[in-house]
Amino acid sequence: MSTRPRSKPRTAWLLVAALAVAMFGLGLGAWLGEWHLGADSVVYRAGALTFLRGQHLYPAEALSTLPSWVLLPFTYPPAAALLFVPLAGVPAGLTWGVVGAVSIVALAVTLHVSAPKLVDARWWALPGCVVLAMALEPVWKTLLLGQINLILMAMVLLDVLVLCARGSRWGGILVGVAAAVKLTPLIFIPHLLITGRRQDAARALGAFVVLEGLMFLLIPGDASQYWTRSASDPSRIGAVSWIFDQSLNGLVSRTSHLAPWSLKLALGIGALLAVPSIWLVVRLHRRGEALGALLVTAFYALLVSPVSWSHHWVWVVPLVALLVTRGRKVVALVVGAFFASCVVMIVPNGGNAEFRWGWGLSILGNSYVLVAALGILGLAAWELRQALVAGSSRGPVADR
Repeated sequence: MSTRPRSKPRTAWLLVAALAVAMFGLGLGAWLGEWHLGADSVVYRAGALTFLRGQHLYPAEALSTLPSWVLLPFTYPPAAALLFVPLAGVPAGLTWGVVGAVSIVALAVTLHVSAPKLVDARWWALPGCVVLAMALEPVWKTLLLGQINLILMAMVLLDVLVLCARGSRWGGILVGVAAAVKLTPLIFIPHLLITGRRQDAARALGAFVVLEGLMFLLIPGDASQYWTRSASDPSRIGAVSWIFDQSLNGLVSRTSHLAPWSLKLALGIGALLAVPSIWLVVRLHRRGEALGALLVTAFYALLVSPVSWSHHWVWVVPLVALLVTRGRKVVALVVGAFFASCVVMIVPNGGNAEFRWGWGLSILGNSYVLVAALGILGLAAWELRQALVAGSSRGPVADR
């Protein structure tokens, strides 16, 4: 019996491992060369060190465990500091290579879960798609900053599309852990509920509550401060009117010149958009399109989150993979080219430049938001039309 079918995935994953090692090697070289890369990964390490040393996680000034070239606050939930503890033993300058290497593997996992037939077709398909995905602005910026967006996305995809789909007793746990690191994945708990996976949703919520509750025992002062003050303090996150905040709140804040009612209006728009989004999730899931349903939830989360930096939009990777596997290669190419174009980087920004945009620049500067919102509305309209057509075609049959 030929072993070639078995050798394909083995070779593919060996090449992915080689890419991850190359990423770590690049990080090692950056550390030895004293390049200052991966500021966000350094913040993760600093949060873990601060927690281990019993220092304050959410001070007004920068953490004392940060190197002088990073002056960013620790904006993550308390449990994130606990989960980042493995980074505490890594030199500050090397954390970028470590997080980057894990992110490369997570990117490969995302592609494998999203489009197994596509990436398993040839030995070079999976590593080749990983390299192609790095051309997308959210992906390369995530890697450059040392962010964990790719890791969290892979955790959610593995949980919802593999563990939960197989009825595993571990289903939902990874979603809860991801939410304990960044709050945005909490939206996948109601996703599990509305798709009929109540036990998985309960486990996800339980994992999140246990992790965050544990921090009230370990660091009660920091835990209390985060949930009562720091979590809702916009000054710790960054300027929501900056172009790189590609959320409904960012769009409204830029358009209104930071009017005090901006967030309320953005949340109102998000509430209206929830109707077609939930309907799409239910309809797609019932039709067996679990990934499509999950992507609707993911992009809706990006829209309604108070802050969605452009590097958070890594969910474009499974979207393009889904489009290719569905034979929508032209659409996949357009979507990929759009997110590779770095359009949000070429529009004038910073220093209140966003408040001086005309209509043309406003469309370009809010393009991620507009494309996602119109995509959800357009897909909902198409699905509604299909439902109406199907209903009308069954009508005469029933009359007979």
